[in-house]
Amino acid sequence: MTGKDPLVNMLKQWIEVLMRRSMRNFIHYAREKGLSMSQINALFHLSRHGSSGVTDLGDHLGVTSAATSQMLERLVQMGLILRSEDPNDRRVKQIVLTDAGRLVLHEGMRARQGWLDELAGRLTPEEKRQVAAALQILIDKAGQSDDPEHPEK
Repeated sequence: MTGKDPLVNMLKQWIEVLMRRSMRNFIHYAREKGLSMSQINALFHLSRHGSSGVTDLGDHLGVTSAATSQMLERLVQMGLILRSEDPNDRRVKQIVLTDAGRLVLHEGMRARQGWLDELAGRLTPEEKRQVAAALQILIDKAGQSDDPEHPEK
């Protein structure tokens, strides 16, 4: 089902290509590293929040604490996270990324975005200028819609 605005349809096509290409490379990288999507999701969550408890992480992932603990044990064994007692409550475990965990996320993002270099290499300098200008407009307009001072934009 397509809308009437050709720009919206073109943006939808672009998003589909972008997601398919970037996720294919990212999933391939995760498989090479022996990581599930849940494990990758846990690593990203820890990267964003700095640390997390098992229950909070399980809630984020939508799985039980027992399943989360089992998944985290594998990440500990791989050296991607550290699990330690919370100094305020020894019953609670705090989970943080290791340097190796941060490196895996960084490499994963490079793998996910690597195809963009190939794409940019196929564009002429003038096409690059046009695309950059158009994307800047989209970035600016999308940022305005996030501005609570100007919800009408």
